[in-house]
Amino acid sequence: MSKKLQLKIVTPEKLILEELVDQVTLPTTEGEITILPDHIPLISALSAGDIVAVKDGEHIPMAVVGGFLELKKENNITTLIILADFAEHVSTITDIEIEKAKALAAELKRRSENNEIVDFEHFETELERSLTRVKIADKWRSKKYRK
Repeated sequence: MSKKLQLKIVTPEKLILEELVDQVTLPTTEGEITILPDHIPLISALSAGDIVAVKDGEHIPMAVVGGFLELKKENNITTLIILADFAEHVSTITDIEIEKAKALAAELKRRSENNEIVDFEHFETELERSLTRVKIADKWRSKKYRK
């Protein structure tokens, strides 16, 4: 039996995924990295993009925006915990949601140009979330992955 990596992806709202996987590729603020079992311990900030776990040759893609990861090894088990500001499986992003995200991004961009808008932090977060959902859904639309 080959070694596995315990992956846990959590957002403030819920547990997104908890599974044994072969590897995980994810976006950090320092660049994209791939984590395999027996990787050295690591703590890093996440950037917007896609997390792709691989289990038995199947890809499990997730859209993610912000957060942190902690990689630790205890009792010969490597565990990757991802605490994300926002994360969702690509299969849950429907065409209707993509259109809504595009419309929201356009509206937020239009509103940001209005000098009366003061809440730029909220605007930036919502815009990044909408654009990431669209980008990752488009990227995985024609690829094979586990639902």
